[in-house]
Amino acid sequence: MTATRRPSLNDLRAFEAVARLGSVRAAADELSLTHGAVSRRVTKLADDLGLTLVEPAGRGLRVTADGRLLASSMGRALALIHDAIDTLQARDAQRPVVLSCERSITMRWLIPRLSRFQDRHPDIELHLSVGGGPLDFTRDQVTLALRRLDFPVHPDWIVTPLMAERMGPVMAPSLLPAFEAGDYVALSSRTRPRAWDDWLRQAGLPAPRATRSLDHHFLMVEAAAAGLGVALSPRLLALDDLRSGRLVAPAGFAPDGSHYGLIESRGAPAGAAPALAALKQWLAEAAAEA
Repeated sequence: MTATRRPSLNDLRAFEAVARLGSVRAAADELSLTHGAVSRRVTKLADDLGLTLVEPAGRGLRVTADGRLLASSMGRALALIHDAIDTLQARDAQRPVVLSCERSITMRWLIPRLSRFQDRHPDIELHLSVGGGPLDFTRDQVTLALRRLDFPVHPDWIVTPLMAERMGPVMAPSLLPAFEAGDYVALSSRTRPRAWDDWLRQAGLPAPRATRSLDHHFLMVEAAAAGLGVALSPRLLALDDLRSGRLVAPAGFAPDGSHYGLIESRGAPAGAAPALAALKQWLAEAAAEA
């Protein structure tokens, strides 16, 4: 055999299956090929090698001594490959799942609920990474990202819709009279500077007495609960304080046209799939309760 006539891996795989299973038909079934396709591959392999690999034997075939030597080597090689794949998949399965989430959602919604996920899946090691906007899954070493989908989606991403954004003014109960009288300080986040203008225009209400801007939504909502003003907040971030009575939302919440979604890479390691699926299911259930 010359270096220019190395046999095809497909031909080698077909022969190994024939030798191991003892028939062309069984090999064809295992490889999801036709009987004729397997026979042609075995014949081509023998021609490329210049060897007789199988011989007729009654109504079946018999593997020659050369064929048995090649089949034995192929079996060991495939076993090594399968062992390597198992090792890699086990390693991926043992890696922590890294969830990237926007800072305010992480602090106000995700962390208070995280013990439920850990109770359900004690075998999954979950790490949190704070981030917003587009991401590079390889560079950032992220398994899954929860994002407000206000940026272009990369073709290598898989996006699962999670929930619609709903906005509304929230405040400490003591500020309710001032809000109803229009005599209040409007708290906003620098990440959405026009949110109050848009809401007031849609509600047909006049501008507040004063405005104050904070760096993040979680600071804004906490300031509202402390009585420092009225925050125009995503319902998700105020949910727990609304349920406890620490905040009230007299005007309710309305969709603002944006949505949250779960983003994963199409190139995610196969070994991470079970943990990733479990995390996505839990997040979907938690979002449905919001």
